[in-house]
Amino acid sequence: MYIEKVKGAMKLPESVRIFDTTLRDGEQTPGVALTVDEKIRIAKRLDNLGVDTMEVGFPASSEGEKKAAKEILKLDLDSQICGLARTLKNDIEAAVDCDVDYIHTFIGTSPLHREYKLKMSKEDILNLAVEAVDHIKDHGIIAEFSAEDATRTEFEFLKEIYQAVESAKVDYINVPDTVGVMIPNSMRYLISELKKHLKVPLSVHCHDDFGLAVANSLSAVEAGAEQVHATINGLGERAGNASLEEVVMALIIDYGLDMNIKTPLLVDSSELVSRITGVKMPPNKAIVGENAFAHEAGIHVHGVLEKAETYEPITPEMVGHTRKIVLGKHTGANAIRSKLDEYGIDVTDDQFNQIFSQVKKLGDKGKCVTDADLKAMAETALGRVEYEIVKLEGFSVMTGDNVMPTATVKLRIDDTVRTTAQTGVGPVDAAINAIQSSMSETADMELLEYNIEAITGGPDALAEVFVIMEDKSGNKATGRSAAEDVVLASVEAVLYAINKILLDR
Repeated sequence: MYIEKVKGAMKLPESVRIFDTTLRDGEQTPGVALTVDEKIRIAKRLDNLGVDTMEVGFPASSEGEKKAAKEILKLDLDSQICGLARTLKNDIEAAVDCDVDYIHTFIGTSPLHREYKLKMSKEDILNLAVEAVDHIKDHGIIAEFSAEDATRTEFEFLKEIYQAVESAKVDYINVPDTVGVMIPNSMRYLISELKKHLKVPLSVHCHDDFGLAVANSLSAVEAGAEQVHATINGLGERAGNASLEEVVMALIIDYGLDMNIKTPLLVDSSELVSRITGVKMPPNKAIVGENAFAHEAGIHVHGVLEKAETYEPITPEMVGHTRKIVLGKHTGANAIRSKLDEYGIDVTDDQFNQIFSQVKKLGDKGKCVTDADLKAMAETALGRVEYEIVKLEGFSVMTGDNVMPTATVKLRIDDTVRTTAQTGVGPVDAAINAIQSSMSETADMELLEYNIEAITGGPDALAEVFVIMEDKSGNKATGRSAAEDVVLASVEAVLYAINKILLDR
């Protein structure tokens, strides 16, 4: 609503191209090194995703980079294949030798780069830039020129070098915010000023040192930039680059611009790059993070279940995600009922209250209740009998080095309370022995089968226990319980089975 109020003041292009540099700048993420086969896998995915241009590496830097570029070009992809080159003839020839469609050439232009890195004059830098573009165009290849560290370069020199490469017939002019020092207003201003003097399409390459890469990229588009450099998951040097998935979805949804990107492939693309590079995404990563469409708070869940747009700006399906209702201490009854319905589990009001109470207790202890946990709780509730002849009043166990495992169980059998202590090979065995001993006068029960499973990983996993009990007459019954405490789960499961047998009798 409010975006529409300000769109009129923007100079938005009709569409925006995505120049993906995951395979070049993304690979420069500290700790990331891709093999040729890994680059090919990512390149295929980027092509399916629909990126307009993919920068596949820096061919002059190594034989491996050249081989990767050549192998990717053999795939005959729809995306333009670009190689990076300094404004040096050997670099450009290395890229040309790979038969790339597109060469991105660059040279530093800021005072810092001129004085400390290049030790060159403005005139020499300008001449190298023009010669590089001329050389690329002589080969009939698309040329893009970057003034490295453009956002710390004097405007007059920046304008001069950009106009010079424009005269040399460069196809794209890129404005790199090499160390991420821009803010949205300054990026908007710079692109606006450059657009007054240049007719060649402008591109931006923003780094995320201050967390503003996406914001600065969008501001550049607001001022008329027609292309954005980005990487999957925002990978790149230091804090990374503009995140492709965030830039794309903002341009499509907020700005209403046309893009070639097939957005339902965004999550799969993110996960593939994450697996191959070993760089895991934080769960709260926008668009593609595990929690991007996850809801726990009762108010939010209720709203989403009634109308998804109440707490979701886009549908998860639009980016290849799925909605998750997370259960924890903030969860409301609607969320739990929705989950149970999703799995076709019908429970009574009393059974639901038991489940709801257990979810809240676990949530208060800091545990996130998984779907598997919920199913186990539901199975436990469904397995309970409505009337308990034998009730657990309390129990305690003692175990440790040089201590015989001992359990004391307090049971209410009808109106009689019995407290019994027994030993065993472990605390669970001792607790079950104590129950059997306590029940001996009422009904002699035998444990036929005992199974235990940790539902989810981690030290706070719920233990699900399944047992089969039998009395002397051959009556059998199953019992099931899920709890954090394996001994409690075992005791409850045994008692549920015993109560079933007693009620049937």
